[in-house]
Amino acid sequence: MRDVSWDDAQQYVAWLSKTTGKSYRLPTEAEWEYAARGGSASTYWWGDQMRKGNANCKDCGDPWSQDGPAPVGSFAANPYGLHDVNGSVWEWVADCWHSSYKGAPADGRAWNESACGARVIRGGSWREGASYMVSSTRFKYSPSVRQSQNGFRVARDMK
Repeated sequence: MRDVSWDDAQQYVAWLSKTTGKSYRLPTEAEWEYAARGGSASTYWWGDQMRKGNANCKDCGDPWSQDGPAPVGSFAANPYGLHDVNGSVWEWVADCWHSSYKGAPADGRAWNESACGARVIRGGSWREGASYMVSSTRFKYSPSVRQSQNGFRVARDMK
């Protein structure tokens, strides 16, 4: 999904959980990066160099170099079966913004607090160049901000 704020995404996962009776949520930042890397320690899940046709970004070339997000599944899935984790749209995660990981939960939980002025967004989008598609790239936005390059994906608790 795109054009949504963090607040919108939270409302959606609450609605989805209530509707299905299953527990859905935004992934934590740690979960997002683990899943996006697909078991790799490289710059991108496919290696250390941007390759033509691996992501939807401003200078990534064909097959998708248009001004907007690519349809879901336009690019190969990573080894965990996830499509389009690098590029297309930035993805909201559950965590509050912190400038470093010092003090972050070591167990993968979201790093939250009561006074959270900004939320984390990951993955890069069609509006930025290849350097923003790096699996470790992260930025912050106000939780109420809606932009055309921002979206989210959901996680589901299996317990």
